This record gives sequence, C-alpha cells and structure tokens, in this order.
Amino acid sequence: MKQTIRRLARPAMWLAAAWAVAATPCAWADEAPAAAPCATTAAARSVDYPWMSIGRWQQFYLDHAARAAQGNIDVMFVGDSITEMWPKPVWDATFGRFKPANFGIGGDHTGNLLWRLQTPAIAALTPKLVVLLIGVNNLNLCGESPEQVFGGIRAVVGKLRQQYPAARILLNAVLPAGELPDSAVRRRVTALNAMVATLGDNQAVFFHDYGARFVGADGRLSAQLQPDFLHLSEQGYRLWAEGLGPDIARLLK
Repeated sequence: MKQTIRRLARPAMWLAAAWAVAATPCAWADEAPAAAPCATTAAARSVDYPWMSIGRWQQFYLDHAARAAQGNIDVMFVGDSITEMWPKPVWDATFGRFKPANFGIGGDHTGNLLWRLQTPAIAALTPKLVVLLIGVNNLNLCGESPEQVFGGIRAVVGKLRQQYPAARILLNAVLPAGELPDSAVRRRVTALNAMVATLGDNQAVFFHDYGARFVGADGRLSAQLQPDFLHLSEQGYRLWAEGLGPDIARLLK
C-alpha cells in the first residue's frame, strides 16, 4: 500500500479514502448477491477476465483516484474500454485543450461505474462537462435486456446530475456492435439507444448518437474502424473524435 502511494506520488489522503471505500463489505470480491442485476447494483469488479484481471482493475481504480486528487479537470470521460482506450495522439490533439481526464475501465458495466463514482476524490470533482459512454458490457457480459441496461444508464445519469449539478452531460449512444445489421447484439443496441435518447433534455443532458459514422451503406460495420466489431481502431477513434470534439467545445461555451 505505501509503495503504491510512493510510486504514484499523489496526495495520500485521497488514496486512503479510496481504500476506505474499497474496504467496505461491497469491496473487491463477492460484493453483491448473485441475483443482483449488473445494471443498478453499485459494485466493484468481481470477475477476472483474460484481458482484465481484478488486480489490474484495482490499479486502474487507484490511478483514477490519484488523478482525480490532482484536480484541474474540466471534462470527465467516464465509461468502459471504449473510453479507456483512446489513443494518446488522438486524445491530445482533440481534447488536450479542454483539461480532460479519462476514467474509463475495460469491462465495466453500469453498476461498476456507479460504484466508482462514489470514490471520494472523484465525487469531489467539479467538472464542467461529463462525457458518458456505458452499457455495452451489460449486454455482452451480463446478458441483460435493453430495458434493464436502460435502467442502469438512467441511474448513472441520475448519479452524475446529483453529484455534479453544475456540469453538463454529453450522453453517448452505445456505439454499434456486431458486424451485420440483423445481428442480435446490433438489434439490442438499437433498442437500447431508442430508450437512452429519452434521457436527453438539451439543458443538462445532451444525447448524441455517433453510431452512423461507423455503419456502411449496407449496414455492416467496418473491420478497419472496429476490428472486432466492437472496439475502435485508431482510425475509428479519429472518426468518433471528428464528431465528439466540436460537440464538447460547443457544450463548454
């Protein structure tokens, strides 16, 4: 623990507070009953994946608490791996002037994000804008229905509104997944986004669907933009940034 704090060179009080949250009964493992839904149950990661161990998730959690403790953040990006994996050149060129911070973690569902937003250093931030993309892992990893996932996204938006009342929220539609337009996951994403769109009020919550940028004329997704028909290539991130960057600049005015 002390070695971690020294290595990160961050204010110890925030990391101590983060660990205090983690030490509660809903901490790193077995944090919720098996029947508890991913969507609305605030819970830390309890599943090891080949591409994201619980230990690596915990380190992300601590790194994010340390970054939040530094402050000077106008734009918070929160979400899952699609948020986490912004290529640095694209990130810096598109968002660098906005005082951004990236709080995405691969594999997170809405319940994981609800839990992370309770982190004391993150809760204490005063962003001007929150960029939110979450929900696809509820579909793919939790097997939840679009209606269930919508409940989770609605809970996250509510949490953000309560926690950052002065901030605007740029609510992203879940990006298209599944190569073919009639694939099961594509249909679930489409149904989910129809519901998520109702959360936008163009006053505090601004819904934007950038998904059409990734869909070809035949309805297929491009392997050049989404190599696994879910995550983005650097070219895919550049395409997303072309829409996202101007919208962020407009919402910060």
